[in-house]
Amino acid sequence: MEWFTAPEYWTGRLVFQRGLAAVYLVAFLCAALQFRPLIGERGLTPAPRFLGRTTWRQAPTLFRFRFSDRLFAACAWAGCAVSAALLAGAGDLVPLWASMLLWLVPWALYLSVVNVGQTWYAFGWESLLLETGFLAVLLGNDEVGPPVVVLFLLRWLLFRLEFGAGLIKMRGDACWRDLTCLYHHHETQPMPGPFSRFFHLLPRPLHRVEAAANHVTQLAVPFLLLTPQPVASWAAALMIVTQLWLIASGNFSWLNWLTVVIALPAVRWPGDAAPRPAPGAPLWYEITVLAAAAVLLWLSRRPARNLLSRRQAMNRSFDPLHLVNTYGAFGSVTRVRHEVVVEGTDDDRPRRESTWRAYEFKGKPGDVRRRPRQFAPYHLRLDWLMWFLALSPVPARWFTAFVEKLLEGDRETLRLLRASPFPPGEPPRWIRARLFRYRFATRAERRETGAYWVREYVRDFLPPTRLS
Repeated sequence: MEWFTAPEYWTGRLVFQRGLAAVYLVAFLCAALQFRPLIGERGLTPAPRFLGRTTWRQAPTLFRFRFSDRLFAACAWAGCAVSAALLAGAGDLVPLWASMLLWLVPWALYLSVVNVGQTWYAFGWESLLLETGFLAVLLGNDEVGPPVVVLFLLRWLLFRLEFGAGLIKMRGDACWRDLTCLYHHHETQPMPGPFSRFFHLLPRPLHRVEAAANHVTQLAVPFLLLTPQPVASWAAALMIVTQLWLIASGNFSWLNWLTVVIALPAVRWPGDAAPRPAPGAPLWYEITVLAAAAVLLWLSRRPARNLLSRRQAMNRSFDPLHLVNTYGAFGSVTRVRHEVVVEGTDDDRPRRESTWRAYEFKGKPGDVRRRPRQFAPYHLRLDWLMWFLALSPVPARWFTAFVEKLLEGDRETLRLLRASPFPPGEPPRWIRARLFRYRFATRAERRETGAYWVREYVRDFLPPTRLS
């Protein structure tokens, strides 16, 4: 069927597949390096316990056959290896059927990781990677032209991603409607980057322009993806520029990078002005793609209804395979930044004059003189959960387990941190947590003190605690 493929999007498919493989590689690297202290057999929320209280239907994963730290590590590093091979172009060096199986491997492995990841993997970009990864399985390789229906599904995904994020803002916090959210967001976002303070200190009229431009890009531009070229290309390019702005202003894991990757196939690249002749697609491939597309369109009905609902849900999966999901971010913006600072002491009993020393996290603000670092697209899962923890009135269960690990001097847990104030093998006797309000230092304060942050004590978050 001549209408089945669109050879003029050959380059778009190529850059999309290489970009997706790179994101997969980062995601598996995060899993390999962080899983033991988080969801390992002796982790803060052990995966075996989670598997024991859920079913196949609720959380399909290869680890239902068997879970061990060694097996998880093998799967994570295997995912890294396959992703690196796909990044190098292995998918175009094998037959079409083998290429589809090759793309299916990282999808199945990462689905298995996400479905045992619990709160550490409850982020919208996990589902986004899985939904995008499944579409990549259907996109083919150099043996066939890019299937039109899969290119449409990628645009449908990009539409839901951007339009859903725009709607959740307009329906959520009033500051998005009066264009004042960015007076606060750059300072209060989960993990500021090295330029976040610069963005925060921009004049307020520019913040209003930022917010207005965000609404245009997320509420109007997505509809242009459904128009003929070159308008669709310009719409995708504008979305890419917006995502690069967000990448510069903060650390949002691979959310923005993956959005850029999803937008790439919508662009008509100069090299494809004269489409290359595409060999005919095998009948089995056409049937497979069309059948899968029909299923995905059927599953899209619930996310589509969610977009139109006044009770729009954000970052929700409607099926355990994460095939079609709903997205959104920052439906509400916090006006004040709170941080939980974890401290320990060697004293036998905590007293008013005790010396308390703070643990430093890799990305989360702590030392006021330390400039925020760039980590995205790498995802520091503990640091992100610490941001959510500061919004809670009481410590979460995982945080209690985290404190116990620090009191034990657990080496795997300590590897998640930038620095421990206590020597290896000599953990503190007591640990406490205190809540502070943080704000970016003004230019005058920065010149005077050398600090990037100014902080103020709010209250005790966790009283001095020791092992029983």
